[in-house]
Amino acid sequence: MKKVIYNKYDKARIQQLPRALFEGRIVVILSESEAAKAVDFLLSQPILGIDTETRPSFRRGVKYYVSLLQVSTRDICFLFRLKNTTMCEPIIRLLEDTTVPKIGISLHDDIHSLREVAQFKPGFLIDLQHKVKDFGVEDLSLQKLYANFLGGRISKGQRLTNWEADILSESQKRYAATDAWACILLYEEMEHLRQTGEYEVLLNEE
Repeated sequence: MKKVIYNKYDKARIQQLPRALFEGRIVVILSESEAAKAVDFLLSQPILGIDTETRPSFRRGVKYYVSLLQVSTRDICFLFRLKNTTMCEPIIRLLEDTTVPKIGISLHDDIHSLREVAQFKPGFLIDLQHKVKDFGVEDLSLQKLYANFLGGRISKGQRLTNWEADILSESQKRYAATDAWACILLYEEMEHLRQTGEYEVLLNEE
């Protein structure tokens, strides 16, 4: 039986889906030496998911630099707290690496935010927003894509929390890790469907 995906996913249906949550190990990185060890490990992996978080601003004219870089394998996620590590050499090495695919969503925005802090040449990055267009799917958000392709609900409840807090809450850490980890799952599902052709796209114009 072919998998059914929709060109536009009904947002109202998302709340009915089972919650998707990263349940692996989460490691918070606070120094350049910790970052170096984490990057060495990450660059030994076959595929990575990547995302960023920025402290939200609720006042006009007030802007914050990117607060967090999260990079995940299938079962461990590293949270690089950039106010502590800065954009140090290991992090730049990770972002410039051309050997390990790093999967994300709206990577243009993430890279722009990171390059406001330090310049680097982006390496092997794959943006799911580009790949999904091959399926005729018009939704571009992680939440809708995950619901559409994988039948799960990614909560966005922590998105507007303070990512510059001295200590991140467990909910913040799980949220950040889930967003990076989910990119791997989505990429692998899209690749499977592309290679097998075992899917059909239904039009939902509502």
